[in-house]
Amino acid sequence: MANDQKKLDPMEALKSDSQFLRGTIEEGLEDPITASISENDTKLLKFHGSYQQDDRDLRDERRKQKLEPAYQFMLRVAIPGGVATPKQWLSVDELGDKYGDQSIKLTTRQAFQLHGILKWNLKDTIRTINDQLMTTIAACGDVNRNVMCNPNPYQSDIHAEIQDWAQRISDHLSPRTNAYHEIWLDGEKVVDGKEEEPIYGSTYLPRKFKIGIAAPPSNDVDIFSQDLGFIAIIENNEVVGFNVVVGGGMGSTHGNVNTYPQVGKIAGYCRKEDVIDVAEKIVTIQRDYGNRSDRKNARFKYTIDRYGLDWLKQELADRLGWALEEAKDYHFDHNGDRYGWVKGKNRWHFTLFVQNGRVKDTDEVQLKTALREIAHIHTGDFRLTPNQNLVIANVTAQKKKQIQALIDEYGLTEGKHYSGLRRNSMACVAFPTCGLAMAESERYLPELLDKIDALLEKEGLIEEEIVIRMSGCPNGCSRPALAEIAFIGKAPGKYNLYLGGSFIGDRLNQLYKENINEEEILSTLDEIFQIYAKERDEGEHFGDFVVRKGYVDAVYTGLDFHKETTQ
Repeated sequence: MANDQKKLDPMEALKSDSQFLRGTIEEGLEDPITASISENDTKLLKFHGSYQQDDRDLRDERRKQKLEPAYQFMLRVAIPGGVATPKQWLSVDELGDKYGDQSIKLTTRQAFQLHGILKWNLKDTIRTINDQLMTTIAACGDVNRNVMCNPNPYQSDIHAEIQDWAQRISDHLSPRTNAYHEIWLDGEKVVDGKEEEPIYGSTYLPRKFKIGIAAPPSNDVDIFSQDLGFIAIIENNEVVGFNVVVGGGMGSTHGNVNTYPQVGKIAGYCRKEDVIDVAEKIVTIQRDYGNRSDRKNARFKYTIDRYGLDWLKQELADRLGWALEEAKDYHFDHNGDRYGWVKGKNRWHFTLFVQNGRVKDTDEVQLKTALREIAHIHTGDFRLTPNQNLVIANVTAQKKKQIQALIDEYGLTEGKHYSGLRRNSMACVAFPTCGLAMAESERYLPELLDKIDALLEKEGLIEEEIVIRMSGCPNGCSRPALAEIAFIGKAPGKYNLYLGGSFIGDRLNQLYKENINEEEILSTLDEIFQIYAKERDEGEHFGDFVVRKGYVDAVYTGLDFHKETTQ
C-alpha cells in the first residue's frame, strides 16, 4: 500500500488511539466546569455528527468579561437522499425549539443541521434523533458522509429506486464502531477488545468522503463535486446501471496552490447490482492511498491527480476482479430546483424555495410554524434538495388542497416572485457559528442579491437563470467553485469574485477579481451585465458568455484553477 509517508498528520495518531472514536468524549460531557470539551475530543466528536462551536458575535464581549467563549454545538442529522417522514420532521422541529436556536438548517448535502445546542443537552438530542430512526453518526468526520440523490419529483419511479440505492450505500459504508451507541444511547460497552472496522480500519479515511447519485436530466446533486458520483443510466424508464464519476471536490486553501477545487472524472460504467461493491472498493483505495501526512492535500481528488485516472481504474479492477465498462451516454440540462406544484405518478409534489436553507419564523413569514402545521396533516414525505430547498412530496389530491390552504394561510408564496438569480442561489452558514468563516455568507447574501437583482432588472435580465453561490471561506460547503458567479470570503466585507462555471455544473469557475468589497462587486457585475444583455447569443447562459467573451478561461480541471485569466 502507498501510505508510506514518514511523518503522519497528528490526526492519524488521534484516530488510532481513540479506541474506535471513543476518546474521552463521555468524560468530557460530564465535566460540569466548562461548556466545552477538549480539543482532541472535539475532533473525534465530528465522527459522531457534531461540531463544537462558539458564538463569534459574542467573543470580544465575553473576553472582556473574562468568561469562556459562548460554546455550543452544531448537530448534523444524516438522512440519505434527504428523505424524511412528517414524524421525523416534527421531531427535528421540536428539538430545534427545545435545545437549539429555534431554527432548522437544510444543508447542501440534504441533511438537517441544528445549531446552538449546549453540551448538557447534546446527549438527549442525539437520543431523540435515534428514537426517530435517524442518526448523526458519520454526518461528519473522516468517513463517508450523507449520500445524496436527486429529489426527482417528476420521476417518481426513478426517484424511489435511486433513493433506495442511496440508503443502501450509506448503510454499507457506515462505521461499525459501537462507540456511538455507548456514548449517546447507553449501549453495552465492548469489553473483549475484538471490535473492528472492516472497511475503514482503525484510522478511518485520510479525510471526509462524499458520494452522490444523479438521475439525468437533473444534476442538482452537483455530481462532479463528489468524491464519488453515480450517474443513473435510464432505459425504458428503468435504472439499468451507473456511470462512475471519481475525484470531485470543492475545498481549497487561500494562498496554497497545492489545493484546489476539482471536477470529477468519468471512470466507466457499472451495472446497478454492482454499485455497492464499486463504492466500497473505491473507498478502500482512498483509505490505502490517500495522503495521511498533509490533511490539506488528503481528499480523493488529490489521490487521483497524483496517481492518474488509468491507475485508479486498474486498481479498482484488481480489487473488484472485473473492470468497469465504457461509460454510457447521458445528458444534463440543469442543476437547480423547479418550484411549485409538479405531478408525478398519481401524487403531487410541491417544491418550496427556502432562502439559504434556513427554516425559522421571522416577522415577515412564519416558515417554521407553517411547515410544522403541514407536517401534522401530511401523509407523504419531505425531501431536502441539494440546493437547500424543500419538497413536500407524495401528496394525494385530497391532501393537496389542505396543504395549499396552509401555504396560502401562512403566505409562503404570496407576493413572492423570486428572480432567476435568487432561485439559483446558495450560501453556507459562516458567521456567527462557523469557526472557519472569514466573511459573512448566509446572513449577507440575501441583502447582496437585492442589489444585484436591481442591476439585472435594469438590463431586462431579472428572469435570467444564473447560478450564484457564496461561501464564507474556501472550504466550499456551498459548492461555489461550480457556480456561474461565486463569492468566497477573504476577510470581513471582502470577497474573491469568481466567474465562468457552467449552468449544469460540469465546469469550474475562475478568479476574476480578488479581495473586493460590495461597491466593487456591484460595479464589476453591472458592467458585465450591460454587455451580457446586448451581446449574448440566444439561450446563452451567463457562465458560457463570460468564457466566450474572455473574462475568464474555461476551466475543466482543478490543475488549471489557479492559472491567471487570459485577460
